[in-house]
Amino acid sequence: MIPELRFPDFRDAESWKEKTLEEVAKYENGKAHEQDIDVNGKFIVVNAKFISTDGEVKKYTNTAFCPAKKGDILMVLSDVPNGRAIAKCFFVDKDDFYTVNQRICKLTPTKAEGKLLYYLLNRSPYFLSFDDGAKQTNLKNEDVLNCPLLLPKEPNEQQKIATCLSSLDEVIAGNSQKLDSLKTHKKFLMQNLFPQEGETIPNYRFPEFVNDGEWNSTRLNKIASISSGGTPSRAKTEYWNGNIPWASTTLIDFNEIKKVNEFITPLGLENSSTKIFPKGTILMAMYGQGKTRGKVAILGLDASINQACAAITLKKGLNTNFVFQNLAGRYDEIRSISNPGGQENLSGELIKNITICYPNVISGEQQKIAECLSSLDDLITSQSEKIEQLKLHKKGLMQGLFPKVEMEQEYNQRSASTVNSAFQLIEI
Repeated sequence: MIPELRFPDFRDAESWKEKTLEEVAKYENGKAHEQDIDVNGKFIVVNAKFISTDGEVKKYTNTAFCPAKKGDILMVLSDVPNGRAIAKCFFVDKDDFYTVNQRICKLTPTKAEGKLLYYLLNRSPYFLSFDDGAKQTNLKNEDVLNCPLLLPKEPNEQQKIATCLSSLDEVIAGNSQKLDSLKTHKKFLMQNLFPQEGETIPNYRFPEFVNDGEWNSTRLNKIASISSGGTPSRAKTEYWNGNIPWASTTLIDFNEIKKVNEFITPLGLENSSTKIFPKGTILMAMYGQGKTRGKVAILGLDASINQACAAITLKKGLNTNFVFQNLAGRYDEIRSISNPGGQENLSGELIKNITICYPNVISGEQQKIAECLSSLDDLITSQSEKIEQLKLHKKGLMQGLFPKVEMEQEYNQRSASTVNSAFQLIEI
């Protein structure tokens, strides 16, 4: 009933007390707004999509059937099996701006610090336990109100913990904005360092190449050989767990593939449609789940691939990273040429006919563009890793600041140094 870490002012304070949510907050179900959606509306309709996308997907209305006030906690009550939205919470930061949709509940703190409640409730293991992984999860009001909580008795301690975690959230948000800015900057560069569709000269050129004239324009199959892979029979155990790397579309994400999850045997290679493609081969996903189709990657090792991957092996003289960046920047365009139908796919023939422009190999312009965009990729990767580290620090901090009740095993194994470094981050 006592957390591992406590602020100095409260080290001699009482143990935390067990409460139910009903004892510290008022509950209200949201109301349906679907018939009153207005793109020019005054209020944001807080629905499951709004909360699950951290506010990126919005709907508006001029009628607030269930207005939310600053300090309220809004929580998703319904989600698909193994969904990521169930019990995800949103903390209301201003008055007269949000209204609560159906399948969302509004919790108004009465005897607890609101932001602390938000951290305790957001994706709480208690609520996640209602998801059996087989059918739709629908949290009832009694399920929510009976949620067990451990809370410090002193309001000042509640406030201190909430402020500490909120400050780290602000650090994470600031770094996330920086990451978004880097990605936007790269997108802008790619739109201008490569010619637009139907053109052969880019908007921007490095000074030494301004007078080099038009780029060459051709189809992808004129500068590369294009083929796909295959999957050995899963029923044949002798085909798998060998020493030949085997890559699938799940690994393709505008990246360099340096390691794989599966390996096949020489017998598996012989009895499938795949072969070993050399390091430096560009892969394009022809189909796959979600937004996989059209993504590209570079093989960072010799590997075989599955049938959903197109292997693009460039002819000598062309810069691999230049072509990779060119195709990566045309993701939406490439997806748009997919075969129509129930499941839109790319095919080898469609990929072969993609038009590509490139400057003279001898001039060095390909290399310059590739280096420019690669350096920006390094910044984006570094910033992404920084954000992940901050999130890890936050998990470690919450491990220390809350009593160890139903904590995940990975948290129990975390060292005190991780928690201490998280405190140092807050001080910085």
